[in-house]
Amino acid sequence: MDFLRPASWEEALAAKAAHPTAVPIAGGTDVMVEINFDHRRPAYLLDLNRVGDLYEWEVGEDSVRLGASVPYSRIMEHLRAELPGLALASHTVASPQIRNRGGVGGNLGTASPAGDAHPALLAAGAEVEAESVRGSRRIPIDAFYTGVKRNALAPDELIRAVHVKKADGPQQYSKVGTRNAMVIAVCAFGLALHPDTRTVRTGIGSAAPTPVRAATAEEFLGAALEEGGFWDNGKIITPSVAKQFADLCAAACNPIDDVRGTASYRRHAVGVMARRTLTWTWESYRGARRASKGAA
Repeated sequence: MDFLRPASWEEALAAKAAHPTAVPIAGGTDVMVEINFDHRRPAYLLDLNRVGDLYEWEVGEDSVRLGASVPYSRIMEHLRAELPGLALASHTVASPQIRNRGGVGGNLGTASPAGDAHPALLAAGAEVEAESVRGSRRIPIDAFYTGVKRNALAPDELIRAVHVKKADGPQQYSKVGTRNAMVIAVCAFGLALHPDTRTVRTGIGSAAPTPVRAATAEEFLGAALEEGGFWDNGKIITPSVAKQFADLCAAACNPIDDVRGTASYRRHAVGVMARRTLTWTWESYRGARRASKGAA
């Protein structure tokens, strides 16, 4: 196994172009586990730790450009207001040591359906900035996951950053594991309300071959909120609407039985998380609406 250690982003792109099979490593929290258990033995490792650009972020007017190697701990500390769903997901990642090393780029590159960041990125409507010596492009998060641990990157491309829309409404994240820390998700769920467009987005992890959205559930809830005037009147969502939303989220799953949980349990748990996160986000929305009216 050869070790490539570029000192700049340009050198990294050149190395990836010369060795398309090279496996990028930054935090190493996924890659090293596979290597240590001899599940993977790449010919080349591409160490990105000296590429400083990957550790930077920029808060724009409408979105945040998050470098691929920005640690989860930094997201929790500095971007909680702009990216609340991703900050909540970051809290559930492994241990403090891993949160100080791991970043969203690694989750995306590995593309495991159990990656903690995926549901929050789906719910927020992120875009992945991919680049090669041929140029750069943005891949919508909905088109990024192509199969079990497969993504839409070309062989010579690297993830440079993730562009995530700043929250315009409440966001939530929930995860089920076999214990409270240092655990791979049995299943996970992210929810984001977007009052500006009066839409809802979801993200489901570890309950299908890839991270997925519950599109039918989103359409149902969006229509129910609009038809009932909930965005304007701020009333409590009726139990029947919450239950139907939860059932549709569970139906969006295509899980498997494995050592962490059964398929039926995953479907049930996703429904429970969907109902709970809807309750939490809607209460936050109602509270913010009351506060804005009081201030007026």
